[in-house]
Amino acid sequence: MGALHRRAPVIIPFGGKTPEIADSAWIGPGATIIGDVVIGERCSVWPGAVIRGDYAPIRIGTDVNVQDNVVIHTDEPLTIGNDVTIGHAVVVHCREVGDDVLLGNNATLLPGAVIGSHSLVAAGALVSPRQQVPEYSLVIGVPGTVRQTKPDRMARMRASSEGPMPYYENALRYRAEGIEDRTVWSGAG
Repeated sequence: MGALHRRAPVIIPFGGKTPEIADSAWIGPGATIIGDVVIGERCSVWPGAVIRGDYAPIRIGTDVNVQDNVVIHTDEPLTIGNDVTIGHAVVVHCREVGDDVLLGNNATLLPGAVIGSHSLVAAGALVSPRQQVPEYSLVIGVPGTVRQTKPDRMARMRASSEGPMPYYENALRYRAEGIEDRTVWSGAG
């Protein structure tokens, strides 16, 4: 068998800003991080994810996992809270995602939307532009319909999901295998 090809993440300064990534965060092969981006402690960014802080700053809290093929991009400052799971192929183009939020696979969050803490956006749901999702909400459908839920029900729903920590533990396995590279692109050939 041929040698394993390891494609390093691409970390690109843009507009005078270089992404800031916590030492404990793990950035997977093939991920791209551009410009005014800050990634907090114990985060994991998986292959194919793109985080583009070229138009506005993006701030990602602690214990966040950004799964494969996620796109995070915005026209206005974006804050993603702590303990957030961003499922496979989610598009995050909103203003704010609160703490302890689960964004299901293939969900789309459009410009100006705000997702309150302790909420769950179901797989495939579409959060409309400027939509305000209160805390402890479940968003389902296209366009997304908000259903308030009780804190204990949301806690049970979150407990049944993996949450961000198993992803971080898996990231540590990748790091132990030497699969990580933090080289900042210089533009030189």
